[in-house]
Amino acid sequence: MPPTPQQRRAARHHQPVPDAGTPPARGRRKKPITADAIVDAALDIVAREGYEALTMRRVAAALETGPASLYAHVVNKDDLDELLIGRLCAEIELPEPDPAAWREQITGVYTRMRDQYLRYPGISRAALAAAPTNEDTLRLGEGMLAILLAGGIAPQTAAWGVDSLTLYVNAYTLEISLLSHSGNEWVVSRDELLSRFAGLPDTFPQTKRYAAELTAGTDHERFDFTIELMLDGLARRR
Repeated sequence: MPPTPQQRRAARHHQPVPDAGTPPARGRRKKPITADAIVDAALDIVAREGYEALTMRRVAAALETGPASLYAHVVNKDDLDELLIGRLCAEIELPEPDPAAWREQITGVYTRMRDQYLRYPGISRAALAAAPTNEDTLRLGEGMLAILLAGGIAPQTAAWGVDSLTLYVNAYTLEISLLSHSGNEWVVSRDELLSRFAGLPDTFPQTKRYAAELTAGTDHERFDFTIELMLDGLARRR
């Protein structure tokens, strides 16, 4: 019976380092195909062209090999997604939980997650696609849960709080990537949106009256507002 995807993932950590072998006929030595090399190539594609451009075939082409060569190291595209998010999570430092600074600490972690995802447009699609099983991703969840628990948040509330905050960061970064996509014909400027709201019929009195408030926000003001709003709700449940 062939190994399951879970068994192949586990075996990946115990594989010997591939031999670079004899240089190809053209005289240029190829980089060995490893899981890390695949992740590096995939992240480079996403950084330059966005997550929508990422396919196993594109990664194989970047590594100057065929798609079949990748499957010795990565089970499938879903497995690659898990590795990508794991890599980004591994680069986020976690503070030692401090009960007196739990709000600042959890905000800092989620801000770093936001910035990581924004470096790779649309990458949060990969985070939204499946429950985390990669140890690097789980390490981040463990750290965030520890921060909330140290802050006096009840275990069930803390668990759902981490889930809700993470979902918001995923959605926020995905929205930013969609808004920034140059080919998105549905994206309009704030001035255009204000003009459209002003032209609405009188059956939309609140939208017309508060158009400025509805369209306000620069940089990450809305992000900061929402994180604070969610933390206020968690604090009330302590």
